[in-house]
Amino acid sequence: MVNCVVKNWEGQEVGQATLELKVAKEENASHIVHRALVRQMTNARQGTVSTKTRSEVRGGGRKPWRQKGTGRARAGSIRSPLWRGGGVIFGPKPREFNINMNRKERRLALRTALMSRDADLIVIDSFAEKFPRPKTKELVTALTRWGVEPEAKVLLIVSEKDENLYLSARNIAKLKLISADCLNVYDLLWADKLVTTSDALAKIQEVYSE
Repeated sequence: MVNCVVKNWEGQEVGQATLELKVAKEENASHIVHRALVRQMTNARQGTVSTKTRSEVRGGGRKPWRQKGTGRARAGSIRSPLWRGGGVIFGPKPREFNINMNRKERRLALRTALMSRDADLIVIDSFAEKFPRPKTKELVTALTRWGVEPEAKVLLIVSEKDENLYLSARNIAKLKLISADCLNVYDLLWADKLVTTSDALAKIQEVYSE
């Protein structure tokens, strides 16, 4: 169980919140989180890179010169991999990089990664009403009041995305805005600080408790 201090928009402590999720055993935790991270990064690869073999390169159907008598090395095609403009030997072809992982293992890895960041978790009262219009400067100032370092990478977790909040956050270089039901291992480990609203924390407890 993780006990968190809840802060308001001004950065003052206004209450307490708890988060209790089932995590992996200590001896297996790093292994399962690593597997989930490798899976996510590998599955993000498009696998669309492609090269042409000598049979796919245009031209080269005619023998460039006769077999014997010229003094030159024998050659059967100008599209040989040895020639400039020829095919590629063992070059990459489109392929699938996907790695499979059981759903229960993925969710266990996600819960373990989240609970391991308890020291970097900051819980804030709902502040959507603070953005009647997009204002990046107000969000940057608020992050400072909440104890986030100016150069820190921040993952801002909300219960549901608000358009004005999204427009305010998108120009902050090291800040990612994400919904509570769309968490992933990479973002949880990437961030230096996790900032979540109390509503989002309750949604995390509801969505990931099993």
